[in-house]
Amino acid sequence: MRMGRIVVAAPVVHRRWVAVGLLAVLGLLAGCAGRPAPATALIQVFAPADRQTAPELTGELLDGSGTYDPATHAGQVLVVNIWASWCGPCVGEAPELEAVYSAYKDRGVAFLGINVRDERDAARAFARQHTTYPSIVDPSSRLMLGFNVHPNAIPATIVIDRQGRVAAIAQSAIVASELEPVVVALLEESS
Repeated sequence: MRMGRIVVAAPVVHRRWVAVGLLAVLGLLAGCAGRPAPATALIQVFAPADRQTAPELTGELLDGSGTYDPATHAGQVLVVNIWASWCGPCVGEAPELEAVYSAYKDRGVAFLGINVRDERDAARAFARQHTTYPSIVDPSSRLMLGFNVHPNAIPATIVIDRQGRVAAIAQSAIVASELEPVVVALLEESS
């Protein structure tokens, strides 16, 4: 009889922990699954002496045109945005990133998207609708780890200086008015 109570009680406790776990997961996903909200970020900017060399960015281009060649943007300021099509804040920040890209692409600033944990067709549709700069596919979020960015920090934006060093990181959605001063300051640095 007592054994029956243990058997019955164990699944109830187990179900409660499962429910608590599911609520926690849903809470974490809510940041990227909700409506696009006005983006605000705190950008961590590093002094030149404190900058670390950026990891090499390689990967298959989302549009299927080949493999991304890091030499394409050597000597330029490079803004790297980590995104997914299912992420609401990614949708919200896309026009902000595109505005900065459009304003500075002819002044030595390049942009590269890194699409993570996404369905290929959904990612391609997102890119066609929201961006004109290239994106590479990183389904395992391997490249995020090279930047010391938490793999659940989507969206994230990393700004790399002309010497290939990480100059700034934002681990949440960003707006043009926050990103633009960082880009301008890096363009003004001597190379």
